[in-house]
Amino acid sequence: MIQFLRTLFGNKKSFLEETEPMKKYLIIGLGNIGSEYAETRHNIGFKILDQLAKEKDFTFETVKLGDVGSFKVKGRNILCLKPSTYMNRSGKALKYWMDKEKIPLENVLVVTDDINLEFGTIRLKTKGSDGGHNGLKDIQLYLNSVNYNRFRFGVGAEFSKGRQVDYVLGEWNEKEREALPERLEKSSQLIISFVLSGVKITMNHFNNT
Repeated sequence: MIQFLRTLFGNKKSFLEETEPMKKYLIIGLGNIGSEYAETRHNIGFKILDQLAKEKDFTFETVKLGDVGSFKVKGRNILCLKPSTYMNRSGKALKYWMDKEKIPLENVLVVTDDINLEFGTIRLKTKGSDGGHNGLKDIQLYLNSVNYNRFRFGVGAEFSKGRQVDYVLGEWNEKEREALPERLEKSSQLIISFVLSGVKITMNHFNNT
């Protein structure tokens, strides 16, 4: 019952320490909840946040609209969110936690899969269209803007016509699984750089690496 009430209403006033807004960050990894989606390409956002949690030694707690965890680095307070709203309603969770923790839009980073990039390619952008991605489409709707930071992780496009959904909801192949650990570490480094060095320096250093 306690866990149920936590999920509905949240169990804390705030996950982040009270500090000036520009020292607060929200990293939202896009994906779908449920074990059947855990190892799918569409869930790379969740997987990257799990890597960050492992490296920074924090855990996720199930609260309103998602699983949330937080950590600090050099005076910055970072909130990590894995929405429980499913991919197509990602914007609802993002907007709720962004408003709740009073995090400015420029300090929000959306981590998502991208079929327009080769597997393992990482690219940070400050604006752009949704590219047909339903999660980004919903975020754009809730923010009423295309000007938000997004970290795109390439999953490739090795699918035939009409099979895109099966591909992104499919699991990694053997070659991809072998390469993922290094790519996840690099992704975690990008996020920390975004927080400490800013978006422009991070783009110059990490894009297409």
